[in-house]
Amino acid sequence: MLVIVVEDAPPRLRGRLAVWLLELRAGVYVGNYGPRVREMIWSQVCAYIEGGNGVIAWTAPNDAGFEFDTCGPNR
Repeated sequence: MLVIVVEDAPPRLRGRLAVWLLELRAGVYVGNYGPRVREMIWSQVCAYIEGGNGVIAWTAPNDAGFEFDTCGPNR
């Protein structure tokens, strides 16, 4: 499971995310993909975020049960 939240993202990025993930609320996307697809989606977020910001969280086999990463100028 992965969750991506974006703020002030350009419409073309939000459209790209909607192709791969389900948009639960404005800027909140969820899906269930493996590491390769997750990294591809996240690389597109970081490449196209422009002045916005984003965070991704995904399940991981560690004590917390998840890991996360951020991108954008106001993270």
